[in-house]
Amino acid sequence: MNQTMIQFFHWYTEGGGKLWNHAEEQAEYLSELGITSVWFPPAYKSTDGENSVGYDAYDLFDLGEFDQKNSISTKYGTKDDYTNAIQTLKKKNIQIIVDIVLGHKAGGDELEKFKVVKVDENNREKIISSEIEIESFTKFTFPGRGKKYSEFEWNFTCFSGVDYAEGRDSHIYKIKSEYGDDWEEMIDDEKGNYDYLMFNDIEHRNPHVREELNNWAKWYYDQIDFDGVRLDALKHISFEFYKEWLTLLRSNTGKNIFAVGEYWAPGQLNLLQKYIEATEGCMSLFDSSLHNNFHTASKEGDSYDLRHIFSETLTEADPLHSVSLVDNHDTQPLQDLEAPVEAWFKPLAYALILLREKGYPCVFYPDLYGANYKDYGNDGNEYEITLDKVDSIEELLKARKENAYGIQRDYFEDANCLGWVREGDEDHEGCAVVLSNKESYTKPMEMGERYVGRTFYDALGRFEEKVEIREDGWADFPVPAGNVSVWISE
Repeated sequence: MNQTMIQFFHWYTEGGGKLWNHAEEQAEYLSELGITSVWFPPAYKSTDGENSVGYDAYDLFDLGEFDQKNSISTKYGTKDDYTNAIQTLKKKNIQIIVDIVLGHKAGGDELEKFKVVKVDENNREKIISSEIEIESFTKFTFPGRGKKYSEFEWNFTCFSGVDYAEGRDSHIYKIKSEYGDDWEEMIDDEKGNYDYLMFNDIEHRNPHVREELNNWAKWYYDQIDFDGVRLDALKHISFEFYKEWLTLLRSNTGKNIFAVGEYWAPGQLNLLQKYIEATEGCMSLFDSSLHNNFHTASKEGDSYDLRHIFSETLTEADPLHSVSLVDNHDTQPLQDLEAPVEAWFKPLAYALILLREKGYPCVFYPDLYGANYKDYGNDGNEYEITLDKVDSIEELLKARKENAYGIQRDYFEDANCLGWVREGDEDHEGCAVVLSNKESYTKPMEMGERYVGRTFYDALGRFEEKVEIREDGWADFPVPAGNVSVWISE
């Protein structure tokens, strides 16, 4: 069966502890659509308790079990809710992908004094102050949990930098450390060194920190039996750390845990490839280059040359390490990396990731369920955003589940109209796909000898008329203007 992931949340997912129960209720529906794995948001307690999205991680050992940060539940529910949802999904043969945030910690319990230097925010290699002493919330004692599950207490030696100093302006402060006065090595020189992202930046060169994070990973696996991990903000974390962490996780669990990382570098395929090489292929990456192409194509309309839609993408260059997507929680409207794919183009984009051979596609929650939310834009004004369910997304998913198999033949000769066929295999009928970013087209394509005399219909319901496969195995498959059609055998 074709593998298909869903990101089962977005930045503005409703709170109130409802998500885990919602996921449990949706297990049957997701299975019917051919979803084989669910990527959940960070499930541990964060700085704002039941109001935190989860990327401001506070206590990795609190999965909604302890009264910390003014709540027992996380935004998504309690630990019992979480484990119940996972068990229900697994009964439907749906794998669990957990979100891992190991670049920083936030919401420290006590102030500590230590030595730092200020660095330039645009060039973190540049020191712009003499050595000074500051106080910051770098001591984590987890009073609500106590010593249960782990006795480790985090202090300033566990961090390489902070952005808060009591009584001082917010700035990036590099901590003077026995593990090195420099930042950890990154694969790119963006901002001089982009190790520091936010909050208390974890010092992965500290052996006690590495041991704790390795022990936690095994504990987390033992708690919920996950199948894969989504690794947050790789651009800001030592690649050497994650090579070790994943190796030990797989060894300690005896399971080949799937891993996909977020190294967000739109239009910079070379950086994605460089990261995969540096980590010796131990994880896949989200194809931010392909997402960038989708965003651009949706903005440019019929002036975009569709023949280049896969140019300079990880899905084309290294499909075995690519997880393809149309949008995510960072690119959705009103987020920092806002770059949404326009609604008219989304059915085309999903056809391109769901119905072709290469890549491991990931569906975004609002594209299947819709979403409505309010937030402030960079201009200070409040906006209400409505994201509609993508037209025909269920039919596209079912076509992937039932028809996107076998030999693929591409018909990419036209700048405004792409087509391809999947011949099918011994167990599945194939399909023919045509998409246009301009006017309506009819695309001649070879479906194959096994389909001679067979009649095909448009599974997306764009056309009532049928298409018959001629004696030579070819047929003329139409598509409406600015749309996509998927043709399957009756």
